[in-house]
Amino acid sequence: MKSIELFAGSGGLGLGLSLVGFEPSVVIEWDKWACDTIRENKKSGYPLVQGWEVHEGDVRTFDFSQLNDIDLVSGGPPCQPFSLGGKHKAFQDKRDMFPAAVDIVRKLAPRAFVFENVKGITRESFANYFLYILLQLSYPEVARKDNESWNQHLSRLEKHKTHGNMHGLHYNVVARLLNAANFGVPQQRERVFIVGFRSDQNRAWCFPLETHSLDALLHDQWITGEYWERHNVSSKKRPLMPEKYLHKVNKLRQAVLPGTESKPWRTTRDALFGLPDPQSSEARVYFNHTFQAGAKTYHGHTGSPLDLPSKTLKAGDHGVPGGENMMVLPDGSVRYFTVRESARLQTFPDCYRFHGSWTETMRQLGNAVPVILAKTVGASIAKELVRNREIDLCNKIKGLN
Repeated sequence: MKSIELFAGSGGLGLGLSLVGFEPSVVIEWDKWACDTIRENKKSGYPLVQGWEVHEGDVRTFDFSQLNDIDLVSGGPPCQPFSLGGKHKAFQDKRDMFPAAVDIVRKLAPRAFVFENVKGITRESFANYFLYILLQLSYPEVARKDNESWNQHLSRLEKHKTHGNMHGLHYNVVARLLNAANFGVPQQRERVFIVGFRSDQNRAWCFPLETHSLDALLHDQWITGEYWERHNVSSKKRPLMPEKYLHKVNKLRQAVLPGTESKPWRTTRDALFGLPDPQSSEARVYFNHTFQAGAKTYHGHTGSPLDLPSKTLKAGDHGVPGGENMMVLPDGSVRYFTVRESARLQTFPDCYRFHGSWTETMRQLGNAVPVILAKTVGASIAKELVRNREIDLCNKIKGLN
């Protein structure tokens, strides 16, 4: 299936979508270091990116006129306008790329699209603008006029929707806040996914069900002990149960059916299993597995616990120097995650290399979509598109008969 990848970053969303059958006609990203990461993996022979045509530049200046019959437009518009760590300017921020995303959907009329952004886009102060984004994506042909404010455009979109006018290009759009940990990613990372299907793709769709849970992890750790046995942690070296989980664990013990049907959350310890200490000679076997000195804790930045999913990896000043991109060791000390460890927390494969300095590569990883989460959401979209193609084919055959 043909796709277009916008705001590609270092490739997390694109890799996950490629795993379920989407083949990007072009991959567009304006950051040099992220483009170099993809190019380096092409050069080294990483299979999923071999067919990617990487365009380093602004999506607003790319010529899409030669592209047609696109199944999926995907991407993560820059999140700084909405990030809790940013300046919260939203539509006033020149980095807001949702208008560009809507314009590209209007030009290409793909069968479906998926966009990812930070949780901050849903907070109360952005509520009207988030609604505006969803309505623009629902009715991309109802474009903003010259000298029309976004509030005026929002009102016109609302009238269009309530009028029930379904002529022209329109999409059935849904959005949901997903926690990556609930889908097998060893990181508590909450992100908003916006998915739209072109109105002629006439089947119902919903986001995939969650597969992993905290309850299942607590059951594995503090009731059966299988988690510690799996990691060869003796009873003497096991940490104390966090007091905040005591009530929850007692309830799990009293349950008629112990445990849950879901799988345990994957933890930092799970993710880093098998990786040598970055200061050891064995670390040289792994790409990007280099020790970075200088980690320290302070108020609000205490590092990620070993036996829970990591905290959200962050990009930029609030991530790297801020200390959230570090782990708490069994002795209570802290150190920064290496790039390779961070890549594992984002579920990139070990053979996928990252280009640039530690700061640049950590910025790429802090902005990335976890590969497994992209694959999970992408698989459900791909299944729906394939099903619709089968229906169209059957209808054509019936028409011929």
